[in-house]
Amino acid sequence: MLPSGDLNAPWDLVAGWLALTGLLGFVLMGLDKQRAREGGWRIPERTFFTLALVGGTFGMLLGSLTFHHKTRKDSFVGIILASAALWLFGLIELVRLVGLPSG
Repeated sequence: MLPSGDLNAPWDLVAGWLALTGLLGFVLMGLDKQRAREGGWRIPERTFFTLALVGGTFGMLLGSLTFHHKTRKDSFVGIILASAALWLFGLIELVRLVGLPSG
């Protein structure tokens, strides 16, 4: 545990960041699905992978299930799930370092 200060501050930052990147990931999955149907310019997978690593993985998973997009592509799903596992590990470490946020 960290000694003093506002212990909710790290959680506020993380929650805001995950909400922002998750929303972006969700929207991009829907946009890419629409473009795939219409034959338009697609969002590169590298963009999705980068977004997943910086925090958008949970929104992308939700978007993938909602829009039925890239659910059959095992390599894509595997990378997104691995990113989610890394984020879960990081959140567990944050709990270990600063404790749970106080309500």
